Amino acid sequence: MNINSFHGEDRVMHVPEKYRVTKGRFGSDISYGNNGFFEVPFTNRDAFVVASDGEGWEHVSVSFTSRTPTWSEMCKIKDLFWDEGDVVIQYHPAKNQYVNNHPHCLHLWRPVHEQIPTPPRILVGT
Repeated sequence: MNINSFHGEDRVMHVPEKYRVTKGRFGSDISYGNNGFFEVPFTNRDAFVVASDGEGWEHVSVSFTSRTPTWSEMCKIKDLFWDEGDVVIQYHPAKNQYVNNHPHCLHLWRPVHEQIPTPPRILVGT
């Protein structure tokens, strides 16, 4: 089993301040740390991203108004909020645990105090 390197004080989620929404109902500023609402530009529309880092988890939710984010869009978001060597998870929970507040929203998660196991590279493919 391949385990990502455990992240401590020097390896934490970071938010792209240039995309932080600072005004209005969802406005925040740098004093909120990794928590806030962000509008991340893509070619023809913005992704809406909510970031948080409480309860032992780093988390972002990503949505577009009328469609679900693609794999490449989720990869861009992952790279904005975490480093290249960081492993994050997109869960598929048990059906009785589903929470669906938006029909086009996907989530990325990373536990703060635990290592995330990953399968050997040969099992994942190229």
